[in-house]
Amino acid sequence: MNVFSDIAAICHPMPGPGDVPDDIYSDVCESIHSRQEEMIQNLEAAADADSEENEPLLSAIGMARYRKQHAEAEIRRLVAYGREFTRPRPYVLADLAGAAGMSISGARIAYGRREVAEVEQALGRPPRERSAKGPDAPDGTGSAT
Repeated sequence: MNVFSDIAAICHPMPGPGDVPDDIYSDVCESIHSRQEEMIQNLEAAADADSEENEPLLSAIGMARYRKQHAEAEIRRLVAYGREFTRPRPYVLADLAGAAGMSISGARIAYGRREVAEVEQALGRPPRERSAKGPDAPDGTGSAT
């Protein structure tokens, strides 16, 4: 093995016994093997282009950080959707927090105007209007009914 295949095996580990149903085990392993091969090729190509700038392990860590940041941004947009765009009422903060792995207060402040604007742009419609304020508002002042 070399550093490229080591990194690919760490980033895309094969399932252990019982991790996936037997009837799809070979398909899952084939898919993971394809992702490993693709990662090996990408890391090798980057290192060949500029070995000092594209050190394989540091590049892999940077790619993982990039995926993490995008996943966190996706969660913020989804929480914004659940609080600002669902009708007739927003999702309960406790439910959104549980799904996102956050505290209720964390879910309350997980998104802001930027995420609401991004969801609005993606959906092509504005957030729901608030007609009354209550104790469960995403801005902390109350929620619409």
